[in-house]
Amino acid sequence: MTSHERGELSRTRASLHGVAELLLAGPQFETSRRIELRTRPAGFGTVTEPDLRVEADHLVMGSRRISMTGRTYDEIGADAGVTPRRLDDVYSDGPGLEVGDEVSIDRQAALFLARAFQDGDTALRRFCPGAEPVLWPEHFDIAIEVEQVTYGLSPGDSFLDEPYGYVSVSRRLGGEFWNAPFGAARALGSLGSTSALEEFFVAGREAWSESGHGW
Repeated sequence: MTSHERGELSRTRASLHGVAELLLAGPQFETSRRIELRTRPAGFGTVTEPDLRVEADHLVMGSRRISMTGRTYDEIGADAGVTPRRLDDVYSDGPGLEVGDEVSIDRQAALFLARAFQDGDTALRRFCPGAEPVLWPEHFDIAIEVEQVTYGLSPGDSFLDEPYGYVSVSRRLGGEFWNAPFGAARALGSLGSTSALEEFFVAGREAWSESGHGW
């Protein structure tokens, strides 16, 4: 990935994180007191009313497709008939964007991130059949919790600037597997497939069990 592509990915990820909170989870919280989102084809969407979803660089509401790039969150919200809302009263570590900030989304970068979320969703469902992965607007990651261990897929952040699978545990552990401050992480690109991502989750469960915590 070139530096230009990384820059587009970073800007797109930041803007989509803002969309997740301000335009989807925020309005949803107003109607249902729920903030959970879910993956959707080419993006992600709400789980209750209002029925909104992101498809690459568009916000979709019913048959309406609203272009987002180059517009502010409040302008997009006005077109969709929703009021953008921060969730500072729900959590403390969100994207930190304002409703008047401008959205900058590169379509190809958005589709790349959408595929990563879909890979994460698929791997998590295979790893734990019956689980319902949640895309959380706070850290903009998709995850499940099993026996107090969180397994998930991040689209990238300050820890690793590309999509990565992770296993988050309650305390720092030693050993080669545990390579991150929060537990373990593997770049999705180095894993290469949803099957490898699922295997990473399985390895995390086994490593946690071997540490004496069980599952």
